Amino acid sequence: MKDEIVREVYQVLEGRRDHPIDSYTSRIMQDDDKKKAEDKILEKIGEEAAEVIIASKNDENLVYESADLIFHTLLLLVYKGVDLDELYQEFERRRD
Repeated sequence: MKDEIVREVYQVLEGRRDHPIDSYTSRIMQDDDKKKAEDKILEKIGEEAAEVIIASKNDENLVYESADLIFHTLLLLVYKGVDLDELYQEFERRRD
């Protein structure tokens, strides 16, 4: 089902964190000589947030840019060890 895609993406990201391979998501979650992993992820979230703003103002690519922002936010949550169910619980709390 479509609503399971977030959980599937999250699980893939957890796998890339726990068992790194040669992929963008594994590399961004690794510290290197120049930057800490968290800094790289936060920088990417800032970049993606700006792209969402521009896409909205220009009425183009909003869905694409929003997906990038959500993806990188999920990446940060995985990196920080936040359980996906915590996010869902927060959404539930806000729904009421």
